[in-house]
Amino acid sequence: MTSVPSNARNRRSGRAGAGPGPEAGDEPVIRPVRRADLEQVIAIDATVTGLEKRKYWASVFRRYGAGRSGDKQFLVALAQGRVVGFVIGEVRDWEFGSPPCGWVFAIDVDPQARLAGVGSKLLSAISVGFRRVGVRKLRTLLARDNTLILSFFRSQGMTAGHLIPLEMVLGGAP
Repeated sequence: MTSVPSNARNRRSGRAGAGPGPEAGDEPVIRPVRRADLEQVIAIDATVTGLEKRKYWASVFRRYGAGRSGDKQFLVALAQGRVVGFVIGEVRDWEFGSPPCGWVFAIDVDPQARLAGVGSKLLSAISVGFRRVGVRKLRTLLARDNTLILSFFRSQGMTAGHLIPLEMVLGGAP
């Protein structure tokens, strides 16, 4: 399950104009998501992907939302009282023959708040949560042509792992 932003809308990476991003010297606050944050999470995702997925996000909140332990995390970054980014992940035990590890399946930052370290802070915070429950490895999946998110993860020290994703089309027409 990968919900990392699609490549089609990820070209909007600059901080054009005034927006909800952190001001110089303001550090974003990272905390677990609250139900009241969901509208802003949906708006960030819709801005980046071009799709508003309310049902999907309600389901994600029920599964990963506030009150979860370190094995399921949904964190938001706040700047000036607004959600400017989010990260979601979970510990998966012994899948694919590997020891438990943390999987990030969604991370995004409002395009107006990018280049201010918000994504790095989110990834660091979820990593701390995973380490707290004993996990020592972090993984994610992304589209090969999604150069924006690939560059981000590489800048954070992530490299190709030992797993190879395989897929096939099921049924008749694609």
